[in-house]
This record gives sequence, structure tokens and C-alpha cells, in this order.
Amino acid sequence: MSDLPRKAVTRTAKLAALPLGFAGRATWGLGKRIVGESAEIVGRELQQRTAEQLFKVLGELKGGAMKFGQALSVFESALPEEVAGPYRAALTKLQEAAPPMPTRTVHAVLEERLGLEWRELFLEFEDKPAAAASIGQVHRAVWHDGREVAVKVQYPGAGEALLSDLNQLSRFARLLGPLIPGMDIKPLITELRDRVSEELDYALEAQAQAAHAEEFADDPDVVVPAVVHQCEQVLVTEWIDGIPLSEIISDGTPEQRDRAGQLLARFLFSGPARTGLLHADPHPGNFRLLPGGPEGEDDWRLGVLDFGTVDRLSGGLPLPIGISLRLTLDGDADSVYRLLCGEGFIKESIELDPDAVLDYLLPIIEPARVDAFTFTRSWMRGQAGRVADPRSPAYQLGKRLNLPPAYLLIHRVTLSTIGVLCQLGATVRLRQELEDWLPGFVEDETFEEDVEEVIEEGFAEEELDGEAVDGRLVVKEFTAKASAEESVMESVMESADEEDVPEAPAAEA
Repeated sequence: MSDLPRKAVTRTAKLAALPLGFAGRATWGLGKRIVGESAEIVGRELQQRTAEQLFKVLGELKGGAMKFGQALSVFESALPEEVAGPYRAALTKLQEAAPPMPTRTVHAVLEERLGLEWRELFLEFEDKPAAAASIGQVHRAVWHDGREVAVKVQYPGAGEALLSDLNQLSRFARLLGPLIPGMDIKPLITELRDRVSEELDYALEAQAQAAHAEEFADDPDVVVPAVVHQCEQVLVTEWIDGIPLSEIISDGTPEQRDRAGQLLARFLFSGPARTGLLHADPHPGNFRLLPGGPEGEDDWRLGVLDFGTVDRLSGGLPLPIGISLRLTLDGDADSVYRLLCGEGFIKESIELDPDAVLDYLLPIIEPARVDAFTFTRSWMRGQAGRVADPRSPAYQLGKRLNLPPAYLLIHRVTLSTIGVLCQLGATVRLRQELEDWLPGFVEDETFEEDVEEVIEEGFAEEELDGEAVDGRLVVKEFTAKASAEESVMESVMESADEEDVPEAPAAEA
């Protein structure tokens, strides 16, 4: 049994099975309808079988395929319930676990990276992984000084597999469309691919985690495990227990949901201000609820894991974000328009009606207009549908907007976090977090000067090209329009080496 199917031809064939399998099941569904079964029943069976295959293939391959699946999982709140339902359970599994690699492979990596006597570094080491994810898996252990630790071991061949998968998925992007109906996945794959080198570098991850652990060491609300040891392919950090956020989403109490949502929003906006870093992988598998918050053992804290992907923001979140949000709330259409032009959201060659731009933005920022806002799947679906419907004025305007490169990762993290808040159904005092942590949001004595300075200087330095520049990227990842179209692969690999993949049950974190 191999630790990761490494041969490109094998991985390509397995990924190719996704759209091909969809086409085959569509034919199967047509046959069942011919013999008299209702379209609704056949449709549900078809979607469930597709969801099962999606998890099986993405989970087995780990690498970029798994990372792609985890990214998709936070967007299901925007899909219509009849579409999202069959996918939800399968995608949620991708947030927490993947089939583990063989124990002998784990030992081989530890021996190579920590030395022949690696076991002497630990008082205890559990061979069964506590969690297995996209590029590595975690083992619970006790460090030689008595501390409980999490030992993160990178899969051999993870780098090659990550790049190969994302390149292949990019080629199949159009054909993969029916797997998540209505979602434009190519920009998402492109952004994930751009972050490959950072994701694989445990030294960078250790630096980012250590910076957060130091800053939040005495924080009453947020817990970040300290880094204990790091070397190539191995990262050892302090262990934290807690309830995975995915369990709070499925079975949490209203109080747990609201607390988790509030702390998630607080971490999103306070992290860059306090550390100069933005945690850029906000899927539920990377968060835990721990007892012992400010109000005692019955209160909750947020545990944060996995700092493999971060955005470096030395001054915190960019000032133009807070200023533009404040101007939009104030209804200052002309100033908002000038700022968006200066930042590159509206290209020089494009001319739009400032009032129409304001009307486009106001519904999106509704959570910041009130003291407390309840995030729901229905709200998200409404926003997605408004901007994704070709008959909507918002759709026509959105096509003419641009997303500057400097904001791309911030944009995805914000959307992903909102997606998780909607999955939680949390009531969050978002406005308070913005006032506390977002530069430029609070109007002070220098506000007007800041506005003019931002407009004059601008922030964007270059433009995206291709599909990613479309302003509808704001909601493309949340598109709620289901598609009935069927895609058939034009060609598939003629042959592929058969290779075992791990069949052990996914480990629970």
C-alpha cells in the first residue's frame, strides 16, 4: 500500500473519473426515469452517488485533490438545499479527516527527519493518527519534557501530488462543474495552486504559528498551540483538545453556535491587526471550541490550528477596506466610487453609475449595518442568487468589476469565513468587531484625510487577467444557480497503473 499515489498517470485517471462518473450516472438516471421513477427521486439518488464518489476520490488522493475538497466544503451554504443536502455530509468529512498513510511510512519519515533514535524524543507516540488531511497527518504524542503534543508528518510526495492535482483539476474545471452545480471553481483552483510552496513549507508554518501563539498566549478568547519543534516534513506543536467546529455545525447548541461565530469573526479581524498575518485556511476542520472562556468553565474559547497558509499584512488589513465599508454604510456613493477606482476595483476603461455601485454593495454588507446579525444559509443563497442571476442588474454590474491581486486572498478568506458563519447559523455582533479591529472603519479626526490619501495613492499595483478578474468572483464561489446540463469527457487516459490507496476509516480529530 502506498502512502500517496504519486504517479501522475494514476492520479490523472482517478481525477478523470469524477466527470466521467457523473456522465455515467446521468445515463443511469435517464434509464431509471424511462422505466417510470420520478425525476425528484432519481435526482436525489444521482446527487448522493456523486457526493459519495467525490469524497472517495478526493479523500483517497489527499494532496491538491483533498485541499480542493476542503475549500469546496465551506461554500455549500450558498447552494439550494435540494442541491446542498446530498453533498453536505460528504464535504463535511473532508473538513476533518482523510484516509491515513501506513504506519511504516510515518516511521520512515520520522527516522529520516528526526534521526534513528527519534523515539527517544517522545515519552509516548500513538501510531494511529488523530487526524489525516490534505498534505499531512497528525499523531498524538508526549514530548520528552512531558508536554502533550501534536506531531504533524507530511506525506512523502505531497509536493508533486499537490501541484499535479491542482493542474489537472484546472484542466477539468469545466467538466467538474456538474459536481457542484452552478459554482465557478476555476478561480478557486488557481488561487490554491498559487499557495502551494507556502503550504508545503513547515518552517514558514512554524513561524506563523509561533507568532500567533506568542500574541494570543494570554488571550481569554483564542487559543493557539505553541510550536515545540520543527524540521523538514515534521512539525511538533502543543496539543489542544476541544470540539471540532464541524461538530458544532451539525450538533451544537445555539449558545455554542453563537459563541463560535463571534470568536471566528473576532479572530478574522483581530489576527492581522495583532500579528500582521491573516490565517488563510478558515475551514471548520481548523477550529475547536474549548471550555474555560472569560465567564468560566461553561464559557468557550476558540482553538485555532494549521497556519500553513497565511497572508502577510504588516499593517493589518488594508486601510481602504475599512474606509470603503464605512463610506458604503454612510451612503456616500461618490466617495465609494472614487475609492474603488483608485484601488483598481473599477478599471480606468470602465464607467459606472456610482449610485448603482452603492446599490450593488449595500445588501452584501448588511451584517455590518446592524448591532447583531444572524448568518443563515437562506441569506447566503439570496445574496448569491441576486448577483448570479443573468437577469439581475447586479449581475450585469458585477461583470464589470475587477478584483485586484492584493485583495484576492483576503477576499477568499472573508467569503470562506462568512460561509462558515452561515453553516453555524450564528448571531454575531460583527459591527463591534469591525469597530475594534478594522483600520479605517471608525470615523475619527483623520478620517477625511485618510479617504483622500487612499483615493490618491491607490493600492493595486497590477491587474488580474483571464477569468479571475470578473467582479462576480464576489459571488461566483457562492453561486446558487443549479444546472441541469450534463458534461461528458472528450477523452480519458487509455491506461493507468493500478495502485493501492489507503482504505482505513478516516481518523477523527
